[in-house]
Amino acid sequence: MKIAMIGGGYVGLVSGACFAEFGVEVAVVEADPARLAALQAGKMPIFEPGLATLVAENVAAGRLSFGDDLSAGLRDAEAVFIAVGTPTRRGDGHADLTYVYAAAEQVARALTAPTVIVTKSTVPVGTGRRIAEILASVRPDLECDVASNPEFLREGNAIGDFMRPDRVVIGCESQRARDVLNKLYRPLYLIEAPIIFTGIETAELIKYAANAFLAMKVTYINEMADLCERLGADVHDVARGIGLDGRIGRKFLHPGPGYGGSCFPKDTLALVRIAQEAGAPSRLVEATVAVNDARKGAMSARIMAACGGSVRGKTIAILGLTFKPETDDMRESPSLPIISRLVGDGATVRAFDPEGMEQAKPLLPASVIYCRDAMDAADNADVLVLLTEWNEFRALSPTRLATVMRGKVIVDLRNVYDPAAMREAGFDYRSIGRPLADRGGRE
Repeated sequence: MKIAMIGGGYVGLVSGACFAEFGVEVAVVEADPARLAALQAGKMPIFEPGLATLVAENVAAGRLSFGDDLSAGLRDAEAVFIAVGTPTRRGDGHADLTYVYAAAEQVARALTAPTVIVTKSTVPVGTGRRIAEILASVRPDLECDVASNPEFLREGNAIGDFMRPDRVVIGCESQRARDVLNKLYRPLYLIEAPIIFTGIETAELIKYAANAFLAMKVTYINEMADLCERLGADVHDVARGIGLDGRIGRKFLHPGPGYGGSCFPKDTLALVRIAQEAGAPSRLVEATVAVNDARKGAMSARIMAACGGSVRGKTIAILGLTFKPETDDMRESPSLPIISRLVGDGATVRAFDPEGMEQAKPLLPASVIYCRDAMDAADNADVLVLLTEWNEFRALSPTRLATVMRGKVIVDLRNVYDPAAMREAGFDYRSIGRPLADRGGRE
């Protein structure tokens, strides 16, 4: 079986490599010359654990190829996946479908036989219908089928999510599309992964509904963390106490500086607009977006409070820049507004991230100093702020930090460290949603 993947970005590359691992012949068509050159040279344009090895093995086996010749990529393909970007459109929050529709038109012109066109990109409800209209208009001589197959890949665990999914969602209306996608996902039947067939509009909405629900969980526990601080409760005990309820679940109940990344900010905003235009506004999602945006500013204020009300003249060590560990993705990372505010208020920022520093440089103020490692960032710092919970930061010795830092303030926005150990090392330790005694007793 052969398929074509239009787009070699995060979704297209991971999906293409994993389909190839299933034994499928996959032609990834990438229009960006720089990205294509990197892929053909075996260099990954993104950081994702295990991806480079998976790509190399399947390229060597002849199952995975990269090119910019659309006609060659589509030749003999039983399915064509559209996996191009759908960024937020400026001004109104809608998903920008320019690349999706352009890809659909280009595919239609290049096809020589009927096939199944599948949207892998996250697209608003109604996109599949519009693609079908484009196909019918450009190629009335071909009877192509349209399907929706949204991805549910977590950055940092994308390969595992694809190979051992919670579920696969397929929206289609023809028997041919159902047969082709059943055949493609047949290896997952062996592990009894749930495969859900729905209508196209339903599949498109499932993706947005899932991400918005998870974003609400993150935002909810952040609000509970603020309440815990006022009441003397511990947010971790609260999270465990509610998360053990099978109806709620323990995942996404970890307090922090707010959600970011390529999915939650974009998809919640898009769902707000979709719901408003449909005449059924989602007030919960609207509130989630507003609360999350405000939280990033609140985190900046928290750091300033730890510095006595002003960061002017202070040297601040920042550990972690990416929106989460095990990725180099800086999109909508809480670090961006937080660091920009600190620099704007007169702080000197020394930052370290294991994977995200090159991606961060064009997004952050030019004065930010990028360091070799965590201890280099902490050297002579007045305050240390942990923004992203990379594993290597968890093992930092409080006593060693105390010897290299000038000041004795730590603001832990991920609750990684043991408050007692930090206090013992002489730190004024501040975290999120813990009783005052666990936060150093000085807030």
